[in-house]
Amino acid sequence: MNTLFAETLRKLRKEKGLSQSQLASQMFVNKSTIARWENGIRLPDAAMITRLSKILEVDVGTLLSSAVESDKSLNIIMVDDNKAILSYSLLILEEVVPNAAIVGFNWPQEAIEYAKANRIDLAVLDIEMGTASGLDLCRALLEINPCTKVVYLTAYPDYALDAWGTDACGFMVKPLTLESVRRLLKKLGYPVFDGGTDE
Repeated sequence: MNTLFAETLRKLRKEKGLSQSQLASQMFVNKSTIARWENGIRLPDAAMITRLSKILEVDVGTLLSSAVESDKSLNIIMVDDNKAILSYSLLILEEVVPNAAIVGFNWPQEAIEYAKANRIDLAVLDIEMGTASGLDLCRALLEINPCTKVVYLTAYPDYALDAWGTDACGFMVKPLTLESVRRLLKKLGYPVFDGGTDE
């Protein structure tokens, strides 16, 4: 999640009065490349950062330091006992946040063991998994790391009231769509790839 670099680049570009298309033209890259940098999905390499510093008339160290601070990948897990739904949902997540580390699990205990050994930024949990409960899994994950953001995924909207009682920060109804995931992740403050706009 390259938020610091993204915000720094966007601010500097706007201060120069450049659109994404204009900056892309001067950088000899596609506008979508600038959009990815400003959405926090990708980081430019050192040569591109040097070129950016010249065009934006800023010290290269400013851009390099923000890039180093930003170079931390977003870690996402998804837990669903239905393998077909899990596979499909993982593809949706990978398209919306292509720079994230995304891991899927069919069983809650696997997710708990993974969370004990890895920092989890976002957990997308099915609410009902056979005899297991996504609500209980949420509590277990938050006990391991209270900073984990939890979103529930379910085919049963009636569970929403129970879900809000577990400190979750979002709720999505199956099947996932690109737009529903983008909307929720933006609301949670995560950078997503949506093709960019020419601001």
